[in-house]
Amino acid sequence: MKRFFQVINKDSDGSCKKPKEEGNYDNATDTDTQKKKEPLKFVTWNANSFYLRVKNNFPELCKFVTSFDPDVIAIQEVRMPAAGSKGTPKNQGELKDDTTASREEKAALMRALSAPPFGNYRVWWSLADSKYAGTALFVKKCFKPKNVFFNLDKIASKHEPDGRVILVEFETLRLLNTYVPNNGWKEEPNSFQRRRKWDKRVLEFVTQNSDKPLIWCGDLNVSHEEIDVSHPEFFSAAKQNGYVPPNKEDCGQPGFTLSERRRFGNILKEGQLVDAYRFLHKDKDMERGFSWSGNPIGKYRGKRMRIDYFLVSEKLKDRIVACEMHGHGIELQGFYGSDHCPVTLELSPSSNTQNENPE
Repeated sequence: MKRFFQVINKDSDGSCKKPKEEGNYDNATDTDTQKKKEPLKFVTWNANSFYLRVKNNFPELCKFVTSFDPDVIAIQEVRMPAAGSKGTPKNQGELKDDTTASREEKAALMRALSAPPFGNYRVWWSLADSKYAGTALFVKKCFKPKNVFFNLDKIASKHEPDGRVILVEFETLRLLNTYVPNNGWKEEPNSFQRRRKWDKRVLEFVTQNSDKPLIWCGDLNVSHEEIDVSHPEFFSAAKQNGYVPPNKEDCGQPGFTLSERRRFGNILKEGQLVDAYRFLHKDKDMERGFSWSGNPIGKYRGKRMRIDYFLVSEKLKDRIVACEMHGHGIELQGFYGSDHCPVTLELSPSSNTQNENPE
């Protein structure tokens, strides 16, 4: 699908006009496009293979999206491979379609997404080379992003490895959708070291891009405080194959080590960010207070973590209307086939921004 698009204008009755066939939205000049608009309702969700969720859980997912009617949907762990033949550079913004299997999967996915409710959105992809990681961002067609980037450096042609970032800039705010690398269990390049480098880059991003309010959402792969896990002692003592890291602060369940949690707290402080869910919900909720739940079979049964977030700039905190997690129970009700449930955020309109309700 095209990454850049012509802005959709509105008729006098408020309905969306069809976009012009030619022209870049960056050059749009009609009066209506000059109005400052901003999205107010958001969903973030680690789908644990978006294609499988569309294939196996689509009716329930569509019902949820239709009911909440978000302006923006941020998806992580898309797990659809990027376009490009074996051994050639990949196009991380396009779905693979050079084999029979990949063409069939892409066609099935596009058919589903062309109908309501997803047909009401523009979609951007940032994908890994294989069926791993990846992100997607759906924005209602009546909104007009100024820029879309796929990396923390805001370089137009560059994607983060494994498609972990989509950054969209609107007139009055930025939204960052990330699938944060798992910390792993060991002191090695693809575990602790990778996560430390990531956290350092995110800290630089949030401190160097404070000219506009930020909404940062996604699977951030960290539970900040003990209240954010169901069984703190279990997660603190967790090991893999008996391995004990050399640094005590790296011990425990990935996402709940002291080193990760402290770095995360520093990012919030230095970036002047507010955890929207915890801002509204001060107490532990053993039923609906976690976004990830362990497999109903095995030692992680009933063990849950809150690792999916909406973090907003402090200047937006007084506009937080609601932030909720939509899954509950050991049997993963409201998870739509994933091991993560959707999380939603709703903001009140800005007093100095002209907003219209998009169709």
